[in-house]
Amino acid sequence: PVSSSLYGSRFLAGGIGGSITHQCFYSTTPANKYERKYWCKIAANGVCYTIISSSFTSSEYKGRVALGDVPQNGTFTVTMTGLRSNDSGTYRCGIGSTNEGLYVSLNLTVLADATVSKPTQLIQGEPHGSVTVLCPSGDTQSDQKRFWCKVGRSSCTLIASSDGYVGRRHQGRIVITPQESSGAFKVLINDLKEEDSGLYLCGTQGLRGQDSPQEVVLQVATASTLPRRPKFLSGRVGGSLSFQCHHDPKVTYEKKYLCRWRAGSCLVLLDDEGFVLESHRGRAQMSSSHPEHGSSTVVLRQLREEDAGWYWCGARSGHTELTASLKLLIHKEICSSRDLGTATPGGATAPSPAAHGTARHSSVADVMGTVPKDTTMGTATQGSSSLLPTATPGTSGTSPGDTFQESSSGEPRLLPVVLPALLLLICITITILTLAKIKLQKQTGGERSTMGSLEPALAHAGLSPGKEERMEENPSPGEEQEFRMGSGKCRWVFAETG
Repeated sequence: PVSSSLYGSRFLAGGIGGSITHQCFYSTTPANKYERKYWCKIAANGVCYTIISSSFTSSEYKGRVALGDVPQNGTFTVTMTGLRSNDSGTYRCGIGSTNEGLYVSLNLTVLADATVSKPTQLIQGEPHGSVTVLCPSGDTQSDQKRFWCKVGRSSCTLIASSDGYVGRRHQGRIVITPQESSGAFKVLINDLKEEDSGLYLCGTQGLRGQDSPQEVVLQVATASTLPRRPKFLSGRVGGSLSFQCHHDPKVTYEKKYLCRWRAGSCLVLLDDEGFVLESHRGRAQMSSSHPEHGSSTVVLRQLREEDAGWYWCGARSGHTELTASLKLLIHKEICSSRDLGTATPGGATAPSPAAHGTARHSSVADVMGTVPKDTTMGTATQGSSSLLPTATPGTSGTSPGDTFQESSSGEPRLLPVVLPALLLLICITITILTLAKIKLQKQTGGERSTMGSLEPALAHAGLSPGKEERMEENPSPGEEQEFRMGSGKCRWVFAETG
């Protein structure tokens, strides 16, 4: 069967005597590639009469209509010249043996002074990869709101805008850049998903309303050569962590950077040219650890609660930027003084050794992404790649939904000495109490078991024999996970901001 993935403009405009070019984009499945393509106009009776198809051209339109198909790009184009006023109406571009199969409807308006529509931009990407969309607004007014929305049947659903709005499904993975001197701006999207495919509009919106938006068709492949990457990092207040950003080693990048994502914008914290934001000086470092493999290592030290949030690895080459997002979770350990003897030796940063034991790796496999060419108008294809943040040896990589722990400094050093001494003292106390009780029983002639007095003694010492204390293995961001050890309590509190 023909795939249901088909996208194209919903509105076209042309001038009398001029021409229009309409592009119809489809997923490159075998059924779509080799099936009949058609362009028809809906008449008053509701029937869509074929103007041109892969094997037919209406005699009424011969000489002024053409259809071109490029299966490898998933695009077919219809061009109409010598436009007349009666060419206005509703059309369909579609795929199938009949004109009722898979199609996209559009309205064509022919006027004496109509503004020619901008060609639709085609952007192609892979799942887990990233894309760069260039929006040539041309409006240089700084007060214009920049937007990115997805076209539906009757409206365009706002995904992100320059005033800080970002839809729930795009949190942490979309940025609208500031306007350049020409008025153009870029939309950067990463962690692509198949459901991101569709028809979009990008442009500016000011006091006059929406100004000549650019139509963009985003096609995300059904299969990916890029692996699913770790998306979460976990650190501890006062600790440190490191991770790697990957890119294509065969491409020369103007700049590689790490930025902090907030509300649809990303503030650069440091780059490979030596720049470090004032707030992160002495706490952040970037180095090209394996340039032949296309990887850079980022180290973050002296972690604070406010460091929690979304971060992006980025690499810029011309108009194209490869990006990859990760979320940093920061937790702090809260223990009472009575718990020092029962806290996890070595100041472990995870609630339980079993919590991440099954997902621990020495490193995450390197990924070589392909670098997209500069975005161009019309049918130019925008490739995608992956700039993967991965844990270095000593961290543990996990799938999204998990975290991977980093070692931290500042662990207690007195526990190996204090803990044995405390246990010895408890044992001596219990022995003395037991012997005294036995002596008392012999003196009174009572035949009682010493077992009955052992449990109260242990309970008095804050222990519970035969009872295994359990901890939650997967703490959720924003929640407090507690566990009891002896008579005390420890909590790991996760901070989540940004």
